[in-house]
Order: sequence, then structure tokens, then C-alpha cells
Amino acid sequence: MAARNVMRIKCLCEWQRCALRGARPLVRYASSSSQSGQPTPPPDMVIPVPPYKAREGEDVATKRARLLYQSRKRGILENGLLLSSFAQDNLPTFTLEQLDMYDHLINQLENDWDLYYCMTGKEVAPEGFDNDIMSMLKEHARNVNKEKRYFQPELYK
Repeated sequence: MAARNVMRIKCLCEWQRCALRGARPLVRYASSSSQSGQPTPPPDMVIPVPPYKAREGEDVATKRARLLYQSRKRGILENGLLLSSFAQDNLPTFTLEQLDMYDHLINQLENDWDLYYCMTGKEVAPEGFDNDIMSMLKEHARNVNKEKRYFQPELYK
């Protein structure tokens, strides 16, 4: 049983490496390709992303602190820079409803690149995500005042 799981992990890693560089994996699968001819892993080898669950009973100060932390620790540097400076400027003045919208926005999108492209205007925000907070994020990403955002802002001033 353990050897079978190790083999699945090796196959998955090989498949991911090949998919990233656009090559076919060396490992052969029973259903080795999709309609487009691209290799597809068996269904039991795909690691599912668990759905985000909103936190119940969280007080406002804890929610602000959590959202500030989550704004700084993103999957890509671009989002970390944009969201951390946005959070520092806006989270202290957000109402509970705005905090909930921001929480939904940064935690519900499955891919950080989707969020980045929506903020910068390269893609249209999906239904349910195009709200006041997304408008504020788009305005912040435009950077009309030409602020220098090379680093994340300090946590404590």
C-alpha cells in the first residue's frame, strides 16, 4: 500500500513538472491524453483544493489582523505588494460588511493570478467578485499618485 502511494506521488510530480514545461510526461497512464492531446493524470492523482470556509464568531479586531496577514502572505509577490499596501491603507476604516467582502474576495478566488489580473484590469472580475472592494483594488492598482511600492509596508510604525 505504501509503495503504491509513493508511486502515485512520483507520477504526480512527474506530471506537474512536464505540464509546467509543456512536455509529455515519461509516465504512461491508462488514459494517457485528453481531447487536446495533452497528458492528463488519473483522477485519484489530482490534489483537490478544499473550499474556503468563512470564520464564524470572529471579532472585528481579529478579522482585521487576519486579513492584514493574509494580504501580506500571498502566493505571488505582485499580489503581496498590492494587497499589503491596500490593506494597510484601508482595513482600519472598513466596516464589518466591507471586511467580509474583502475576505471573500481574497480567499474565494482559486488562483492568485486571477485576482491579480482582475485588479490590474487585464480580465473582468467574475460574477460575485465585482463589488465596491474590487473597484477600490483596481483604483489602488492604477497607482495614480505614482507611489513607490517596492516593498511591503511595515507592520508596526
